[in-house]
Amino acid sequence: MKLGFTAMALTALLMASPNLSPAHAQQQSGVPDAPTPQGLPPLTGANGSPITPGKGEVSPPTGDTSSSTSNQPPSSQPPTGQGKDEVQTTPPEMPASGEGVDAETKIFHVHVNYVEVPVTVKDSKGHLVAGLTHRDFRIYENNTREPISFFTVDAFPLSIAFVIDQSMTSDVMHKVNDSLDAITGALAPYDEAALFTYSNGPREQTTFTGGQSSRLPAVLALTKATGTEMVVPVNVGPLYGCPIHVNGNCADPNIQPGFSTGSANGIGNIPKEIHTLNDAILAAAKELSTRPQGRRRIIYVISDGKEYGSKATYKEVVHYLQGHQIAVYGTLVGDSARWGEGFVSRIHLPFTMYDNRLYGYAASTGGTLDSEPSLNGIEKSYQHITEEARNQYTLGYYTHEPFIDGKYRKIDVRVGQPGLEIIAKPGYYPSAQDVH
Repeated sequence: MKLGFTAMALTALLMASPNLSPAHAQQQSGVPDAPTPQGLPPLTGANGSPITPGKGEVSPPTGDTSSSTSNQPPSSQPPTGQGKDEVQTTPPEMPASGEGVDAETKIFHVHVNYVEVPVTVKDSKGHLVAGLTHRDFRIYENNTREPISFFTVDAFPLSIAFVIDQSMTSDVMHKVNDSLDAITGALAPYDEAALFTYSNGPREQTTFTGGQSSRLPAVLALTKATGTEMVVPVNVGPLYGCPIHVNGNCADPNIQPGFSTGSANGIGNIPKEIHTLNDAILAAAKELSTRPQGRRRIIYVISDGKEYGSKATYKEVVHYLQGHQIAVYGTLVGDSARWGEGFVSRIHLPFTMYDNRLYGYAASTGGTLDSEPSLNGIEKSYQHITEEARNQYTLGYYTHEPFIDGKYRKIDVRVGQPGLEIIAKPGYYPSAQDVH
């Protein structure tokens, strides 16, 4: 009864005192009030317009505002103030040297002035020299020494474009045909090969396929040719003319007077030989330039080196090879493989056919040639040259020249040991196609 009477008295006291509120009662009891929630200030742009999340800065509506747009879907057009031609103030992502490939796989293509130089070192007997370190090498570009930034002796996978000359004589062509089966034995499982042939113009027999695939030997078997006949051209004398007549006319219209090899004055025109070596190497180089980085790009030519009748010039083809990191190797056969005669064939007489253009291609791209007149030697040369191209010293440096200026850069690689033969590309043209 006492508790009930006390509660009723307290309630009556609160109702009778208008200046005493429940809040004051709590303050008197010592319990503080909770803080009042404060709202966040509205987001506004530079011109004072409100910013809507997901839409950006929205200008205040003009005109009729009777219809509500709160339930409309977002517009597909770019927000106001975007999509204009403005000067970019924030620089793009620029990865450090050596990280360009990783960044390129994401968004950007990064071009740097990195130069890769494969080097072959031989002793006086022609054997490969192993065991050299980066301290043994010196690289000079345009007579300025460049610090070596990359060095490895790891074997690189090969991308080889084989180019087979089918304009050779039948006896030489017979040896080449019998040696083609040894090509697949010189390739590793991680190598790849393409096949081109040429006589009067190049022809691609197959694009790049696995070095140990079943397709390559099948295509090699289909590319065997008979070659040309060894005959002595006769354009005057009793043996010249039509050996066979049909109804008073020459059976072969080409040697009839007034036609391609015939002449009205009794002296025939000897037809010129066609050996489109330049066009064949250029066609193989264009296919080879599409191969990815991290592979050795090699053109392997099996020919006597004769060149006549190509549309592409020698300088144009060498420029393309040096601009796409392609080296030319080869096996010389026929007359160019004979002792003594092979050296003389490098000398070109004006207004005559080039007897050995292949030597110039190898010397200007850092490749090598084997001269093999016999079948056994031709087969061994495939294994020898592919082994030589695979086991090279790979040097890398950053050139001091501008990345792309179109000018030729001369390279000189030296080794600090006497009596060694250094085989490397003598120079290159900068290319924007390859990304490092």
